[in-house]
Amino acid sequence: MAYSIDQEPDVAEPSSGRIFAGKFKRHADLNELLDSNKDRDKLEAMRRIIESVSSGKDVSQLFASVVKNVVSKNPEIKKLVYVYLVRYAEEQQDLALLSISTFQKALKDPNQLIRASALRVLSSIRVSIIVPIMMLAIKEAVTDMSPFVRKTACHAIPKLYSLDPELKEPLVEVIEKLLKDKTTLVSGSAVMAFEELCPERIDLIHKNYRKLCNLLVDIDEWGQSAVIHMLTRYARSQFMDPNKMDLENEKFYPDSQDSEDDDDEDDDEEGDEEQADKKKPYVMDPDHRLLLRVTKPLLQSRNATVVMAVARLYHHCAPASEVGVVTRALVRLLKGHREVQYVVLSNIATLSATRKGMFEPHLKSFFVHSNDSTHIKTLKLEIMTNIASESNITLLLREFQTYISNSDKQFVASTIQAIGRCASNIPEVTDTCLTGLVRLLSNRDETVVAESVVMIKKLLQLKHKDKSQIITQMAKILSKITVPMARASILWLVGEYAERVPKIAPDVLRMAAKSFVKEEDIVKLQILNLGAKLILVNPTQTQQLCQYVLNLAKYDQSYDIRDRARFLRPIVFPGEKTLLAVCLEQLEVRRQHENFDPRRM
Repeated sequence: MAYSIDQEPDVAEPSSGRIFAGKFKRHADLNELLDSNKDRDKLEAMRRIIESVSSGKDVSQLFASVVKNVVSKNPEIKKLVYVYLVRYAEEQQDLALLSISTFQKALKDPNQLIRASALRVLSSIRVSIIVPIMMLAIKEAVTDMSPFVRKTACHAIPKLYSLDPELKEPLVEVIEKLLKDKTTLVSGSAVMAFEELCPERIDLIHKNYRKLCNLLVDIDEWGQSAVIHMLTRYARSQFMDPNKMDLENEKFYPDSQDSEDDDDEDDDEEGDEEQADKKKPYVMDPDHRLLLRVTKPLLQSRNATVVMAVARLYHHCAPASEVGVVTRALVRLLKGHREVQYVVLSNIATLSATRKGMFEPHLKSFFVHSNDSTHIKTLKLEIMTNIASESNITLLLREFQTYISNSDKQFVASTIQAIGRCASNIPEVTDTCLTGLVRLLSNRDETVVAESVVMIKKLLQLKHKDKSQIITQMAKILSKITVPMARASILWLVGEYAERVPKIAPDVLRMAAKSFVKEEDIVKLQILNLGAKLILVNPTQTQQLCQYVLNLAKYDQSYDIRDRARFLRPIVFPGEKTLLAVCLEQLEVRRQHENFDPRRM
């Protein structure tokens, strides 16, 4: 029975003495079929081999048997042989080099697919010896009648350049010829080769700009993406920014109302004013308008990469009033795969930071779903925060309220941060958000409480009304919170507004001093600051506590804590002599004693 490479090799029973016999016969039937005189057998073998290659199986052992069939007169066999050689030519370079002459003959084959396949195999052999052969083959392929062969030549150019960078100049000349090609099959690949080899040669695009714009709609999808990226870079460097004011005539120094100028200076100023009045409004270049017009239909493309390329073009090169046309296309892409969603949401987050009105009508499209991953949820929160306004903040806060009970703790923390950003950006809802965050202090989840404390601290800095009630409530839960950042925030609030909570502040310092040794560095620094502030406000109750905390910090392992203690001690205890001061006094006394001469008496 013939053996198939899709099946595991037969292993005989140990008693037969043929334990490894199956290994030696692997691919034996395929070798027989490839050596057969019948094209039907060879074609069957090549089909099975290509099927194995496409499924990821290693069939490199058959390279010697396959490469012999490159001289076959059957075009179907030749095509499959070249497909195999493209895959394994780089791994089996020595055997591939033996067939170089055959590949060169195939470049003259009447079948365009054979010519293109031969060129592709040549470019896949990564050996510097055949660089001249490859260069000659590419130059001949550029003038080939078949656009498919010319496209293959475009793909071979970067491979040849990676083998020998010194060939850049002659390859640039080849690219210049390919850019003039009027076939849509070649244009996209030519631009890819241009971007890979010489993206700085913008002068090569000048002559072909309008042709590329007109062919853009008919180019294949991946070619469209490459062309749009190149044209975006071209437009940003060659056309004026339609959203940038012309400041050439603006004066560096404003005119002074009290100064008295000479007659000549008055005449110059009047001339400048007349020129400013006559300054013409911005008129978009026709070529710039052509680029925007031909790319707009591509927003309906099924390829997400093309849509994103057009959105990028409009973001950088279109007037602000026209950028909104990309909104629906970007929102449509959110229905795709998660990977596409992440890229699209990242770009929407960037756009919404500066263009809030674009995505406000599509607010509900960014609501979080239960099956969204954490990074998708975080991006949606960022976008909703960016487009939050007085008209939709009520809807957003209701939506955020449902997220607080989510099982994903990282997402809940991000939601609380989003609430804080909305409160700081929209003053009308600051009190409402602050009240909601205070209610979260009674939540059983420590992560929610800790994040709420941090955001309340930031919001209290913005509000100037009485904060004593909120600070009192936060001080009461200090012993239950273990998150360092949250504990540090509470201590900072108590110290900053110690005059408003005079009865609670000393007790907070007492509890903090009790656990000083076990705290994180960020908490220890705030304990030192709290002690320094309280000794100025209430020295009677806090002097000994502050002295105790400073003594603990004096021998702390962190040099930041020790430095802060040395800095604060002379400030809060100005009459106390430091160790350095005592040492200096002793040195001065000793020096005076050594310089004392009794004969002068």
